[in-house]
Amino acid sequence: MKKIKISLLGKVALAIGLGIVCGQFLPVGVARIFVTFNSLFGEFLKFVIPLIICGLVIPAIGDLGKGAGKLLVITAIIAYGSTLFSGFFTFASGSFALPQLITPGAEIATPENPEELLLSTYFTVNMPPLMDVMTALLLSFVLGIGLTLIKGTTMQNVFAEFREIIVRLIESIIIPLLPLHIFGLFLNMTISGQVAGILMMFLKVIAFIFILHILLLVIQFTIAGIAGRKNPFRLLKNMMPAYATALGTSSSAATIPVTLAQTLKNGIREPIAVFVIPLCATIHLSGSTMKIVACAMAIMLMTNTPIDTATFSGFICMLGITMVAAPGVPGGAIMAAVGVLESMLGFDDTLQALMIALYIAMDSFGTACNVTGDGAIAVVVDSIAKKMDKTP
Repeated sequence: MKKIKISLLGKVALAIGLGIVCGQFLPVGVARIFVTFNSLFGEFLKFVIPLIICGLVIPAIGDLGKGAGKLLVITAIIAYGSTLFSGFFTFASGSFALPQLITPGAEIATPENPEELLLSTYFTVNMPPLMDVMTALLLSFVLGIGLTLIKGTTMQNVFAEFREIIVRLIESIIIPLLPLHIFGLFLNMTISGQVAGILMMFLKVIAFIFILHILLLVIQFTIAGIAGRKNPFRLLKNMMPAYATALGTSSSAATIPVTLAQTLKNGIREPIAVFVIPLCATIHLSGSTMKIVACAMAIMLMTNTPIDTATFSGFICMLGITMVAAPGVPGGAIMAAVGVLESMLGFDDTLQALMIALYIAMDSFGTACNVTGDGAIAVVVDSIAKKMDKTP
């Protein structure tokens, strides 16, 4: 008998549904068991987040800088610029639209003493991290940049193996336990009477982001069309098979063969396409950035937290760098971003869990936006490379 495999999105949806249903009849004493697990899992996340940042960011920066040629630098700058544009475009659009969709403070109660509404745990276990998140980020930048400047490869190999450990940790422990964590969250919110507002917010944000990511793709390919002197809508149409594949796989890496084939169909020279597409599958996450920024804004509005433009600008810039290090596993981008959400926006365990649930609910759309946008970057890089080839 063939074993049925449920995707991460399916598991999260099931966890949300079961949390709501079980919240209607489960005794408080039993529910507190899951609330206690949530507390332990949240503490574990606090402990591993600095390790995740160091394990992913240090080798990512080191890999990017090793033997960096002009075309690599140009592609990386364009990819980062596209990611930043996505973040600020989302912030500007969200500042206008989200307050119309979400009534500040109305979706979820935020009492000064959360135990007045939410269930308490049976016990807690403090798991202090080795360093705070900002220290981990600064250490990662210093060591990552340092790796690009030295000739030896010993340290690079050490951090590459450390990255493998972190990716295994995410794949084998954190991601499998996320549905149970989300189940406990929605179970607690159902018992406290807050779940209806949360689900309504989910639907509004999902619809908003879907519209926004279509607009982003149109903008990206309009710029690419101008740069490459091609019809932008024909370019975008040719990339639709890659978009559809990514919707099904939720993986940029798994979609590379299709993305590459459609990029060649757009008339991009093969050496450029073979170089740009695999690279951008790793460093260009404009769709993921859009989701994280929009979800963070929605949750801050929902909890009646002030949205400061200067703080959010710094958050978007830092998020763009963090996305380069996101592992290519479902939910990997949001796990890489949790530390920045905590350190710069002050998201606690509950808000982080909401972010993860909301992000995963749209995981395939973000991946589809990422890989389709890679085709636009390939057009721009190809046009720049042609001019470089003509330069005496």
